[in-house]
Amino acid sequence: MSLSQRLIILTALGISLVTQAASPYLPENSLPIWPHHAPGETTSSPGELQPYRPEEAPPVVRVQKITQPRLQVFLPKAGRTKTAILILPGGGYGKVVTNKEGSEAARWLNELGIAAFVLSYRTTTPEEPRAWFRPLQDSHRAMRIIRSKADEWQINEDSVGLLGFSAGGQVAAIHLADTYPISYDTLDWVDNKNHYPNFSLLIYPWNLLEKKTERLLPEIKMTKNLPPSFLVHTDDDPSSSLGTVAIYTALKKMRVPAELHIYETGGHGYGMRNVPGSNIGSWPARAGDWLVARGFGRRSF
Repeated sequence: MSLSQRLIILTALGISLVTQAASPYLPENSLPIWPHHAPGETTSSPGELQPYRPEEAPPVVRVQKITQPRLQVFLPKAGRTKTAILILPGGGYGKVVTNKEGSEAARWLNELGIAAFVLSYRTTTPEEPRAWFRPLQDSHRAMRIIRSKADEWQINEDSVGLLGFSAGGQVAAIHLADTYPISYDTLDWVDNKNHYPNFSLLIYPWNLLEKKTERLLPEIKMTKNLPPSFLVHTDDDPSSSLGTVAIYTALKKMRVPAELHIYETGGHGYGMRNVPGSNIGSWPARAGDWLVARGFGRRSF
């Protein structure tokens, strides 16, 4: 597709590359996860939408400067399974990709009867020490929010999973390791809820290994308490698949049920979308099989 064709598509969708620059962003059907300012924050901004890139069709939504994390709610219309999944999109910490690695995955999960929740966590900078820590706090709080509203959203508190893409996958891996079970001071009754997921899906998690040792990051301490997990990566991903393999190896040694898929091609950042010349677009079908087999999803309803 030529650049001019992409611009025509963007125009037809009502998207202006000029007016979108640094515009406010508020996800539909979303709620803030903290009662006031998030821990350590002095402002409450849901973020700004970065300009769309003309070469991308359909457009990719990237949100920056988030200080008020929000949870976007996607509930299936029929055939609900009582299962819920918290989605942590990627974006390299400086931004959050809320559609390609968020709402598109949520709608896929809804088709399986699963309630889905996309977290627009606080953005940082990749250079910031522990860039993952504030997103981890947000992930802990979001998991508790979901369980606190289990009756309202018709879900089972013992069937709540965690799905992470890229940088969100790194946060999810640290969340699973539970190295920081107390990441912020208790604020209200919501924080009495369990923050730990019952299962996980890690999709091309970003930079899980230390560069010098090629071992898992010290924040990812694998224990026998880890939940069943589904893992996806590609061989040609610059963010090495060896980190995902290391997670799988640890799970295997501890006899935790896990399923690993390494595709030869597909690169990084594909989300739910197809990549020309690769069959990486089949991973949602494999993940769906895994979810259904474990009783978390349903094929027909």
